[in-house]
Amino acid sequence: MKKSRNLFESFRYAISGLIYAFKTQRNIRIHFFIAIVVLIFSRYLNLTNFELLSVILSITLVITAEMINTAIEATIDLITRDYHPLARIAKNVAAGAVLITAINAVIVAYFVFFQRIQKVLF
Repeated sequence: MKKSRNLFESFRYAISGLIYAFKTQRNIRIHFFIAIVVLIFSRYLNLTNFELLSVILSITLVITAEMINTAIEATIDLITRDYHPLARIAKNVAAGAVLITAINAVIVAYFVFFQRIQKVLF
């Protein structure tokens, strides 16, 4: 891979990575879909700036962790197609990082949305 010559090329490579991840990774598509639904829901509930920032930060963390997981898996697959316990550990730890960020997002969603949803429903 060649080194980017300017800022425009750097952004082009980054956008290319986003597009690749979106096209090839089912979980990233799921996360993006949920993120859009949550942001629409956030708009409807008129979240405070701090609440909206918390939601956006949680969304960003989950998608970033998923993309890092994808990069780690691709790198390991490039190095070896054979089973190796260290490759399994690296992939599982990266997947675990995604799980932790997703759990964090659910906890943030609970604190931000639960009382508001109760008020709307009851």
